[in-house]
Amino acid sequence: MAAPLELSCWGGGWGLPSVHSESLVVMAYAKFSGAPLKVNVIDNTWRGSRGDVPILTTEDNVVSQPAKILNFLRKQKYNADYELSAKQGADTLAYIALLEEKLLPAVLHTFWVESDNYFTVTKPWFASQIPFPLSLILPGRMSRGALNRILLTRGQPPLYHLREVEAQIYRDAKECLNLLSNRLGTSQFFFGNTPSTLDAYVFGFLAPLYKVRFPKIQLQEHLKQLSNLCRFCDDILSSYFRISLGGISPAGQDMVDANLQKLTQLVNKESNLIEKMDDNLRQSPQLPPRKLPTLKLTPAEEENNSFQRLSP
Repeated sequence: MAAPLELSCWGGGWGLPSVHSESLVVMAYAKFSGAPLKVNVIDNTWRGSRGDVPILTTEDNVVSQPAKILNFLRKQKYNADYELSAKQGADTLAYIALLEEKLLPAVLHTFWVESDNYFTVTKPWFASQIPFPLSLILPGRMSRGALNRILLTRGQPPLYHLREVEAQIYRDAKECLNLLSNRLGTSQFFFGNTPSTLDAYVFGFLAPLYKVRFPKIQLQEHLKQLSNLCRFCDDILSSYFRISLGGISPAGQDMVDANLQKLTQLVNKESNLIEKMDDNLRQSPQLPPRKLPTLKLTPAEEENNSFQRLSP
């Protein structure tokens, strides 16, 4: 009997099984390859200290990062690429590199750096999945990590300023979406009628960008103009995750939006309260440290104490 495979990942919303791109990549690949994953969605009982998910756990192994998890699944005979030719395998590697270089920075910026999106959608949603007080710390850490990742790969000369970097990453992302749309054409998947690793990566990167409701949607608007990529995401959701094209009813979405708004207010209120407490502590009068009285020893006691210090 094969060892059980358990995947710890971020949960879903907006009609998605997960709103986290890297979690979605692994979940989609498992569906395509038939890997029997038991999905453990992070919730408010989670006791992790970082956002380094997804994580695949077996009896003998703990594997993180999508590429390593997919390689592990292939070694367990769960291979979604077994029908691909050598050229198609090489094309897969090239397109994944293109996604990570051209599209991923814009996805990270849309979720974690664009302030309106971060404070109204991303931060409240992720904070709702994490126990207090980590919910006040981890989203900010993930946001800084996303910005550092963007600047590390795209903040080189001649793009010194953040606004120049932002403009360039969105141009690159739109170009990448156009290339993906042209490559997919009218096909169901990128290599015919059977999904593969490339389809898992494209779906994982595009589906959150396509489905999550952001106030700032410049890249989302461009994606929705490419109807074949939108159809691609909808088909995978309906065929492999049994989620309807609409995700949830309008009434249900209104309830989700209302709850998200309340959660946003609560998280901001808690953050403001902590900042106020810090300010009060800094402004409160500080007493000098109290000196302890010095005990004076008699000559006999001093002599006895010196002897004890010198004794082995």
